[in-house]
Amino acid sequence: MLETLHLEGCIVTLDAMGCQKDIAAQIRAKGADYLLVLKANHGRAFVAVREHFERTCLGRGCKRRPVFDAFDESHGRLVRRRVFVAPAVQDLEPLHCWPDLRAVLAVETIRSVNGSGKVEAEIRSFLTSCNDDPAVLVQAIRRHWSVENALHWVLDVTFREDDSRVRDRTAARNFALLRKIALNLVARDRSTQTSLRGRRKKAAWNDGYMLQIIAHQAHA
Repeated sequence: MLETLHLEGCIVTLDAMGCQKDIAAQIRAKGADYLLVLKANHGRAFVAVREHFERTCLGRGCKRRPVFDAFDESHGRLVRRRVFVAPAVQDLEPLHCWPDLRAVLAVETIRSVNGSGKVEAEIRSFLTSCNDDPAVLVQAIRRHWSVENALHWVLDVTFREDDSRVRDRTAARNFALLRKIALNLVARDRSTQTSLRGRRKKAAWNDGYMLQIIAHQAHA
């Protein structure tokens, strides 16, 4: 897909599945910058970045200030987000082979549900080749989240994704891909004003309608 897109001057954000050196190299070859989510499947690199931020930003007594620190209160939750940016330090050996790596980021999210007393904390790590002002990177991350959260909400409402009992990692990824394909198919159908969830049920109950939306996609 990257080969078909005009990306010059853009920042490409991808989740952990797209956090690969070859993909990063493709993005750079297209004249764009990457901003990739780094997760535990990148063992040594993930540990090195996490330990670096614990030592310099997130640990007790650290004085480095975040480039972004804001509260958001909506849907009965209070959320605080802090973003720390550090130049890609040369002593982090697991990062040496990443093409044109300029900075690493840590995004700390602290959530509390109003009245419950329950507090959850999460830290996400990012790799980027972008040398822009940190405010640009923060904006790119927030836009990525908005797309990701909107898609997750639709998948949960339409397919009850959060209730899935599939626990095998490979099977879970395959089912997630199939749900997104099915969502795209029903979303493109304009022959009815029924909700996405209603269209999905109609396709399950009516083979003719299911073939209609598949055939429409095949000829699009």
